[in-house]
Amino acid sequence: MPEVRIEEVPERRFERVGLHSHIKGLGVRNGKVEFMADGFVGQTEAREAAYYVVKLIKEGKFGGKAVLIVGPPGTGKTALAIGIARELGPDTPFVQISGAEIYSVEVKKTEFLMRALRRAIGVRIREWRKVYEGVVKSIEFKYGRHPYNPYLQIPVGATIRLKTRDDEKTLKVPEEVAVQLIELGVEEGDLIMIDAETGRVIVEGRAEEEASEKYDISVKRRIELPKGPVFKEKEIVRFFTLHDLDMYFARQQGLVSAMLFGFTIEEKEVPADIRRKVDEQVKQWIDEGKAELVPGVLFIDDAHMLDIEAWAFLSRAMESELSPIIVLATNRGMAKVRGTDEVSPHGIPLDMLDRLIIIKTRPYTEEEVREIIKIRAKEEKVDLTDDAIEALTKIAMEHSLRHAIQLLAPAMIRAKEVGRTKVTKEDVEYVKRLFMSLKESVEYVKQYENLLLR
Repeated sequence: MPEVRIEEVPERRFERVGLHSHIKGLGVRNGKVEFMADGFVGQTEAREAAYYVVKLIKEGKFGGKAVLIVGPPGTGKTALAIGIARELGPDTPFVQISGAEIYSVEVKKTEFLMRALRRAIGVRIREWRKVYEGVVKSIEFKYGRHPYNPYLQIPVGATIRLKTRDDEKTLKVPEEVAVQLIELGVEEGDLIMIDAETGRVIVEGRAEEEASEKYDISVKRRIELPKGPVFKEKEIVRFFTLHDLDMYFARQQGLVSAMLFGFTIEEKEVPADIRRKVDEQVKQWIDEGKAELVPGVLFIDDAHMLDIEAWAFLSRAMESELSPIIVLATNRGMAKVRGTDEVSPHGIPLDMLDRLIIIKTRPYTEEEVREIIKIRAKEEKVDLTDDAIEALTKIAMEHSLRHAIQLLAPAMIRAKEVGRTKVTKEDVEYVKRLFMSLKESVEYVKQYENLLLR
């Protein structure tokens, strides 16, 4: 297969969900689960089970399996999935979807799931490139007339002087590089890198020694002046997901189709042969030592919403060579498998259920609820008095933990409006009267059942 040159795609990283931004891992120290660590409180049995799952994954003994987390609402199922991803590494892709999202009018269910699976698999590509790297000491652009507009000038080249601690070079670059220098706003004092083969320009930051004036806020990253020669070979590390590569290869094919047939074919699905080519290319890079696979986590919440076709697809996907770690979660008991009349535990087909490693969560105790509220208050920068903590704990036990946590921000706003820096019990009770919990909502519906529309 001919060598494929890849454009750099912006790195995709998991964007933290606000409700679980405090989760840093599974809270395991020296093989022992601590009661309160890494943002977790309690659920020690479930966290220990998740820890063993992580060990199996790291030892390469998790092929053909998936994890199912079951438990009542608000017992930390999503947090557990995030904890697994955190334990696998900081750059582990984490993709979160809901089982209901697959019913899209844009693409087929299987295509939606396939895209999610491939977004959850990373490829770290390492390659040695010949580059010019240094701090810009001077830059001068050469302009010429526009071929179609004699009154307009365009850059036709540039002369740029680059310097390191040990070397200095003056380079003449063509129009393609000059245009990039202008578009990127390169100026004296910037540390840049120019690929000698492709002419691609990368602005790495601002050299510390070259800053004429120090600012408290700097847009560009501060970097020390590099050592060694300006022209050198350097290892470049790039991170993609399989979905990024699918889209790149598909766009290339779309461009060829446009040139051959005079129009662009807008495909809602990535053709199977494109994905096959991507897989072959990735395997070739891995065999040549140019890349390494970074399996991520695909977290499917509300798994009971998946239908029988989706389960069949996931069953086959689990056995694929290029498959992420699939973590499912549900709060259902006995329920119908969607698309059938079969009643099964958690609404999952029995044959699929038999292949899953099942982790259970349990309702939190009052002590655990109190500590979780303290952690969330600290994360949201809400200062609580002792009586406010007790009031929120009571609300969590009588209604739900989620409802209590949702009252933190309104209570803080209320406290500020009356001139307090700390949230008191009075503030909590005030906002509690404004917002209903699930339990109160049910009672409200029953009270006004005759007046509400059906």
